[in-house]
Amino acid sequence: MPSIDTLLLGNSPAMQQVKQLIQQVARSSASVLVLGESGTGKELVAQALHQESDRHKGSYVPVNCGAIPSELLESELFGHEKGAFSGATSTKKGRFELADKGTLLLDEIGEMPLSMQVKLLRVLQERVIDRVGSEKPRPIDVRVVAATHVDLVNRVADRDFREDLYYRLNVFPIQMPPLRDRGEDVLLLWQHFAQQLAFDEDAPVSLSYAAARELMRKQWPGNCRELRNLVERMTIMYPGEEISIEHIQPGGPVLVADLLNFDMQSELELDAAPEVADGPADFAIPGFAIPPQAAQASPFARFADTNPETGETPPSLYDPIDMGDGDAVAEGAMGAEQLAQLLASHVDMTDGCDLKQHLVAVETRLIDKALQETDGNVSKAAKALNVRRTTLIEKIKKLGLG
Repeated sequence: MPSIDTLLLGNSPAMQQVKQLIQQVARSSASVLVLGESGTGKELVAQALHQESDRHKGSYVPVNCGAIPSELLESELFGHEKGAFSGATSTKKGRFELADKGTLLLDEIGEMPLSMQVKLLRVLQERVIDRVGSEKPRPIDVRVVAATHVDLVNRVADRDFREDLYYRLNVFPIQMPPLRDRGEDVLLLWQHFAQQLAFDEDAPVSLSYAAARELMRKQWPGNCRELRNLVERMTIMYPGEEISIEHIQPGGPVLVADLLNFDMQSELELDAAPEVADGPADFAIPGFAIPPQAAQASPFARFADTNPETGETPPSLYDPIDMGDGDAVAEGAMGAEQLAQLLASHVDMTDGCDLKQHLVAVETRLIDKALQETDGNVSKAAKALNVRRTTLIEKIKKLGLG
């Protein structure tokens, strides 16, 4: 039998509070209303509540009230007698009877039609059900857990949900926190999903430091479901690899221009984000760090073979660059900051400029130069550019350099 910590992964204060509430209400038979955005794991709360209660030996029966046609919902919940309607060829127990002595989850309760809300209210008040086609009340002993992602208070105000039913269900509310408010739980869930989804012959996909920071800053409108989908996509595309920030951007691997197109306010709030243990101390722009050695020597130096007759070596990335007006960079290695200053000094800001276009142009030239200096060897070019081979291949395709 899975424990509450197994069902509800997370050590954040918000999740610790949820677990504490579950353990408190599990001892009673009170109705529980689980609230939260779509994908936060509301059904897991119901499962944990069932496992923690004295009803754990009984059945746990979930039903999605929004997925069953309104004309069939009464039969699904309360059952029917043989011949009760066309097609009722045999007697059938409903979900309430199947959950007797156990727990019934009414998921998406906010989508239940008003006509069924009246009948559900009677069941909750009197603890009896009437099968369709039968006049014999049947007593039930069921813990009811309702869940919804909609604002039931607004539904009540709009007369789309009965106020008396709302108060009958809302005996003990539990609010599931959105993933964006759970801090490092994101990384714990990533690890769980990665292990769960990994192919047999591959190690689970892991995260780079920058990617971990990025995931912890994301808003996650789809919450845990969105995170699981991302892990599954990464597992399929990059089995067993370390996932970088480039991989997790919307649309897959992206250009340097996309990596630098970040919200300054998000950067200002970076200090408020939970830290990842043992990360690099010189982290600056999310997901885009210039290796310290880049300012000291060309990354292509290890691939350059000196001509024994002339003593010359192939051109380096940091050789003088003619900017078109006769100026050139001073000889010798040039660091990233120097390169940035040079590029900025040659951009006319009178009418503004397209930042992304300029950055794409820089990336295109760097990749093209790397390929030239490694004789088109993608593996060597990827090492020179400090990116993964698969990432470079996708960039080459996207830039049309292939």
